[in-house]
Amino acid sequence: MNFLSDLGDMLVKFGVESGFAQFFNGVGWKNLIMIGVALVCLYLAIGKQYEPLLLVPISIGMLLSNLPLSGMMNELVKEGDTVIQEEGLLHVFYSLKGIFPSLIFMGVGAMTDFGPLIANPKSILLGAAAQMGIFFAFLGAIVLGLAFPSMNMTYGLAASIGIIGGADGPTAILTTTKLATDYLAPIAVAAYSYMALVPVIQPPIMKALTTKEERCIKMEQLRPVSQREKILFPIVVSILVILILPDTAPLIGMLMFGNLLKECLVTKQLAETASNALMYIITIMLGTAVGASAQAETFLTFQTLGILLLGVVAFMVSTAGGVLFGKIMCKATHGKVNPLIGAAGVSAVPMAARVAQKVGSQEDPTNFLLMHAMGPNVAGVIGSAIAAGVFLKFFG
Repeated sequence: MNFLSDLGDMLVKFGVESGFAQFFNGVGWKNLIMIGVALVCLYLAIGKQYEPLLLVPISIGMLLSNLPLSGMMNELVKEGDTVIQEEGLLHVFYSLKGIFPSLIFMGVGAMTDFGPLIANPKSILLGAAAQMGIFFAFLGAIVLGLAFPSMNMTYGLAASIGIIGGADGPTAILTTTKLATDYLAPIAVAAYSYMALVPVIQPPIMKALTTKEERCIKMEQLRPVSQREKILFPIVVSILVILILPDTAPLIGMLMFGNLLKECLVTKQLAETASNALMYIITIMLGTAVGASAQAETFLTFQTLGILLLGVVAFMVSTAGGVLFGKIMCKATHGKVNPLIGAAGVSAVPMAARVAQKVGSQEDPTNFLLMHAMGPNVAGVIGSAIAAGVFLKFFG
């Protein structure tokens, strides 16, 4: 026995089999790029505070799954009763991805006041107008697929890309898991990234499409909404929407269920759990699972670049659509509607409504648009779920 020789062999083996060595093997450089992307996302989440509750789990999932040999996304491999490869922790989370969007919608419903939408039903038109980007991106994806056949564009993939325009991460995930599973990582990362960048992307578009006078418009106070209206609204909407589009049941049904828990006043504990503890648990699991699915070999592709570009265009078009329709309503009501609230028609609740408030208050600190913007904001959540239901009905 030669101790020094054995020690040398063990050290060489340790080095060759380490994660560092894998960066120099084959496509290891792609892992380095994805690790860099994860670190940039962490900086945006922590340093710039861009939706940290979403971006931190996504970034950590992306980081862990792209560290060579971590095994966090390994699938379970068995031969008979013998386990050849253990299932990775994040792969367990990923396997549950189908139920996470619906549970998040339940939490959103439990924490959101639908009163502004009930008090001003016309704001549902702004929410509908802000879904313009969804169908614009859908058509754009089809055109891109015709121009570049190598993208392997399908109607299902085009529909999944389109949903990014609604700035609705859970809806994008649910649609993609049913229509284009192989592209879940880039679509989910794009959807949540653009949700996080709402305060950056929206204000320039809002200011470019409106005048100072329009941004300074003060809207009349909303009428009080009775408790009976708040209880009946989620029940009636569930029945009508799901009967028309049954595919919306997982999202609309859970959204309205969560809101009913909040408004009926007899399930306070359930509403608090759905909007707090359960919401945070699901956010952690979904965020890390989405980030972990962004592995180098599947994420760094030509298709991913197209998805990211179409996604940001869709989101910008949705914002513009809401603002432009807000200008139409402003003209039709002789200046009673501030067009800025139209930008809140995307589904990022309540972030988009806060952006409308911020842009309006920059022109006039005494102008309070938040509650008026919540109407289109809630309508946008419902609108993106309906758009997803249409896609699922025709392409599912």
